[in-house]
Amino acid sequence: MSGLHAHLAHLATTPAGLWTLAWRRLRADRLAMAALAVVAGWLVLIALSGAGLVAADWEREAGVNYAPPSFLGAAVADTAAAGAAAAPAVPARANPFDPLAGDLAVLRAALPDGGAAPERRPTLPFGADKWGHDIVKKTVKGAETSIVIGIVAAFLAVGLGTLLGALSGYFGGIVDDLLTWLYSVFTSIPSILMILTVAAVLQAKGVATIVLILGLTGWTGPYRLIRAEYIRHKAREYVMAADAIGASAWRRMFVHIFPNVSHVALVQVSILVVGFIKAEVILSFLGFGVPAGVVSWGSMLNEAQNELLLGKWWQLAAAAAAMAVLVTAFSLFADALRDALDPKVK
Repeated sequence: MSGLHAHLAHLATTPAGLWTLAWRRLRADRLAMAALAVVAGWLVLIALSGAGLVAADWEREAGVNYAPPSFLGAAVADTAAAGAAAAPAVPARANPFDPLAGDLAVLRAALPDGGAAPERRPTLPFGADKWGHDIVKKTVKGAETSIVIGIVAAFLAVGLGTLLGALSGYFGGIVDDLLTWLYSVFTSIPSILMILTVAAVLQAKGVATIVLILGLTGWTGPYRLIRAEYIRHKAREYVMAADAIGASAWRRMFVHIFPNVSHVALVQVSILVVGFIKAEVILSFLGFGVPAGVVSWGSMLNEAQNELLLGKWWQLAAAAAAMAVLVTAFSLFADALRDALDPKVK
């Protein structure tokens, strides 16, 4: 028993590590925990969407064209329906020379309800777009695209910035001069202009293209911070001891030094996710983003600019509100995480 008591006493007097202290500070910050809950909720939602359990049928024509939100009441829907009913119905004329007319008639008869179009609702919880797609499901599916792009591009940018920063800070000399010159070139051009330039050069549209654009243009911030950390750590005793026992330069850089600067990279990931989600929205809004058939918050805002001229505001409101909630929560959590991981904060 005395040995057990001694072990427990040793654990009680052992100083907590950086991550343990950071978690304690985060738990004490109610706003940070609330922001983390919102972010976690969004991540769970897009995971369910990616698995096909949520918003899998977002392309189904669930409502009439520009179906208004249900909370606006039936008056708006009745007005739209009355306008449609007032239009004279023109019966379609059969083409006697159509060689497929008989086959199509047999196919329609074999379908449920004789091939009749499914019923489309006059209102939806948050309205429909011009094709009758449910705005709520479309927003969830758009969140999947935008958030995945933001997270993957952030990891790519931080990974590239960490690698270059480690090489520059540890080796110094001509390696540092070349990489610092490259950093100066990238930072001398406004970020949005650099993003649009790379997008114009790559031409091809797609999620992978956007990830490459953002990852290849967003590495400069992590590079600067990681380089400074490596310059500070490479002369410390534990690195010299690793050198004395024969550890290679790569092992000293990524096995010994990187765990002590990984908190800087993590904070950069959380910050860049927010910036890249907004950048994807800008790219898709300007036509450099996702291709046709793929929905994102940026493509929704691009469509909504024409709908506003018709007084249909609900797609714009849904995309903007969803993005505002996520970006605000992610920004608050990133700030709290940065403060929690700051060694100067006791």
